[in-house]
Amino acid sequence: MSDQTKPHILLYTMGHCPYCARAKALLRKKGVVDWDEYDLETAPEKRAEMIAKFGGVRTVPQIFIGDTHIGGSDNLYALDAAGGLGRLLEIAEPASRQSPSGSRA
Repeated sequence: MSDQTKPHILLYTMGHCPYCARAKALLRKKGVVDWDEYDLETAPEKRAEMIAKFGGVRTVPQIFIGDTHIGGSDNLYALDAAGGLGRLLEIAEPASRQSPSGSRA
């Protein structure tokens, strides 16, 4: 699959969070090597954005794949166990995504 057809993946994380590391490990296992990531420890101004975007959710990680809010690490693993993660990662997205100023994994 070319980079143009891969869905945009956005993570809100914290460096010391084991659930964040677990979610990123699963994404890597699925062959994902590129995502946008906001570490709320180094970009604390993104916390309010995350809370607004996810309807008041304050826990990390928070994961978006394309236009789909996955939730946290447990939600990502449950989606994978149900066979939905692989399908979601194969969905082609328009190239009109905006790249945030967060770090790249």
